[in-house]
Amino acid sequence: MALRVFDDRKREVLFLRPPQRIVSLVPSDTLNVFALGAGGRLVGRTRYCVEPEEAQGLPVVGGTKDADVEAIAELHPDLVLANQEENSRAHIERLAQLQLQIFISFPKRVGEGIAHLARLARILGVESEPGVVELLRRGYRAAAHRPSSTLFRTFVPIWMEPLMTVNAETFIHDALALAGGENVFADRARRYPLMADLRGEPANPAGERDTRYPRVTLDEVRERAPELLLLPDEPHPFTEEDAAKLQRALPSARVLFCSGRDLCWYGVRSIEGIARLRAQLAALP
Repeated sequence: MALRVFDDRKREVLFLRPPQRIVSLVPSDTLNVFALGAGGRLVGRTRYCVEPEEAQGLPVVGGTKDADVEAIAELHPDLVLANQEENSRAHIERLAQLQLQIFISFPKRVGEGIAHLARLARILGVESEPGVVELLRRGYRAAAHRPSSTLFRTFVPIWMEPLMTVNAETFIHDALALAGGENVFADRARRYPLMADLRGEPANPAGERDTRYPRVTLDEVRERAPELLLLPDEPHPFTEEDAAKLQRALPSARVLFCSGRDLCWYGVRSIEGIARLRAQLAALP
């Protein structure tokens, strides 16, 4: 029986049968497919798709932003997994022109990531497998477990030069909230051009541009008075030198390094990742 599902771009995608040759352009989804017991159907991945370890034996088709369209087409996939935020729009449009089946994700909440995992299970035809049913049950339970109180007012940078962070419309914000942190830049939208963001100069209309990742100054961070600097190792690999620079501006703030995958990857990684983050925050003095 044919399956009709909508992806996160509200595109209706029709599956006449469960896909057997999958190219994943999203590290989160590469891990998700393996976790659902369908890793043997993957025929291609990006260079950043490094979990689980078995994925590293798959052919590489470029990166998340520089996918090799020709290499993907040569693998004859019946499904390409993509993400609106992680992948280049131009590459996705070229894949679509080749009439390849593309499924685009864009979860902005941890619960939406678990719902995406459930949707993948349906697409793969494994939603009734006992292990998958239990995995999804654990996922929904993890996404619903919100702390009754906040542990720390937190600044989470995602880039150092320029210094960038996240607002409330991001997956990272929701993951932080589930771990017990309060995002001090939850209400801060990105402004255009750069000087409007950094110096408060008059801003232009954002239009369709993404406003969820504001660029901020150390002075602005200091004004928000975070109690914790949470430094992930991706997308920017924050170093001790970065931490020292930030802490010179915020000498009373605690510093905690964390896994960017626990904070950013959606789907199965969140099930254990959020619990790890929560334990890290709870262990701070």
